[in-house]
Amino acid sequence: MAHDHDDDDHHAHGSELSEMQLRVRALETVLTEKGYIDPAALDAIVEAYETKVGPHTGARVVAKAWTDPAFKRALLEDATKAVQSFGLLNRVGDHLIAVENTLKLHNMIVCTLCSCYPWEVLGLPPVWYKSAPYRARSVNDPRGVLADFDVTLPADTQIRVWDSTAETRFIVLPMRPPGTDGWSEEKLATLVTRDSMIGTGLPKNPGEVA
Repeated sequence: MAHDHDDDDHHAHGSELSEMQLRVRALETVLTEKGYIDPAALDAIVEAYETKVGPHTGARVVAKAWTDPAFKRALLEDATKAVQSFGLLNRVGDHLIAVENTLKLHNMIVCTLCSCYPWEVLGLPPVWYKSAPYRARSVNDPRGVLADFDVTLPADTQIRVWDSTAETRFIVLPMRPPGTDGWSEEKLATLVTRDSMIGTGLPKNPGEVA
């Protein structure tokens, strides 16, 4: 009943913010008044994650690797260094590793201890990535997890699961879809999904964006 009352009160005031957003706003106000945080610094962080980092950045990295053999080699040799050319904030963890999918090998990323994740190239981690079932089943039953994401691989395709840590993060380089010869990097990037860079999904088919 208390929850219903809170909802009624919330709507009565005409606020479009959720209860959690209102709590965050209140906490931010208190911390700002006490001088613990700088609102300008918070705004800069939010702006960075809205415009400079996120899955769109990872998609650009993948698209460039699909079209530029030299960049692909550099990405697979030292992903941390390679992605710096995209103007990132240089906080992809201490070590970013790119792992390549092939016809015989499919890679999948997990963090079995918590939710370590390459934020700068993939944005904020999805809720399911942080969940205990995903973290446990990815190791014990990766093919079953992929089935949950509607991904079915040939029986002879090996699945390799990479465990992220606070020091080492991973990004999957998915296979380039057929039928994309002559596509620009910008157009190829529209095929790259966040899940395909985690390994729980595949790139879109060309017909989906044509």
